[in-house]
Amino acid sequence: MFDEVAAKYDRTNDVLSLGQDRRWRRAVVDALDMRPGERLLDLAAGTGTSTEPFADAGVRAVPCDFSLGMLRVGRRRRPDLAFVAGDATRLPFADGAFDAVTISFGLRNVADHEAALAEFRRVTRPGGRLVVCEFGHLPWPRLNSAYEAYLTGALPAVARRLSGNPAAYEYLAESIQDWPAQPELARRIAAAGWSAVRWRDLSLGVVAIHQARRPG
Repeated sequence: MFDEVAAKYDRTNDVLSLGQDRRWRRAVVDALDMRPGERLLDLAAGTGTSTEPFADAGVRAVPCDFSLGMLRVGRRRRPDLAFVAGDATRLPFADGAFDAVTISFGLRNVADHEAALAEFRRVTRPGGRLVVCEFGHLPWPRLNSAYEAYLTGALPAVARRLSGNPAAYEYLAESIQDWPAQPELARRIAAAGWSAVRWRDLSLGVVAIHQARRPG
């Protein structure tokens, strides 16, 4: 599914989010606070759009994704980035290989969230950090209902015109609705062995950034 939408993926996301995806990516950069020379694993990196600001700042950033189609588009865009194909539940990296791990809008697409969170911990050095940027739920029931109506109605209709694959975005809407709210995701991250777990809502809770550390 992601292979099929790869060519137009970034443009479609920009339109569907009304440009908010750029703000969300900047928030991830700020939350990680990486330094030049540090090692970052960017999971569900897709075409590398989320990896670019780190690499351009001198961070040793590795974009990793399960979709070969996304990686092919990314390599054409940014041949200087070291794209790696990988399964988030069985990462092809050594223990403690990275100073930080991040995943944006990809954790809910992983078949086994708990296994993935444990695997993120394995490849992060002791004292290293995790940032998960993922869709959330608005804390006001009426407003959240209106938001979910947009997801199930307008989002696939717009995607049909932009990407030519509305089924992919119907899945997107369903996966967001089924995804746990922010407190439950925080609990799952802590259960995977991460410490100092906290989150911050963006865009009224449409998106949330969860941060944690690997105990040292």
